[in-house]
Amino acid sequence: MKNTIGQNIRRLRKQQKVKQAVLASALGIGRQTISAYECGVTLPDIFLLIKIADYFGVSLDELTGRKELIIPDEWE
Repeated sequence: MKNTIGQNIRRLRKQQKVKQAVLASALGIGRQTISAYECGVTLPDIFLLIKIADYFGVSLDELTGRKELIIPDEWE
């Protein structure tokens, strides 16, 4: 199975220049957990997915890969 969620988390985080530790702190989890999501070792639960989507200002469909991820030009 393709790790679309982890890839999207990494892509959004890098495009917004957010370090794993900063994202983890904002979500109330450990940095290693963010790394595990991005590497496809584990996936966030639905409540954390909502927080991640809200943090980056994207929909759950975009974050989970059900809809094309739209990246604003100013993030690139």
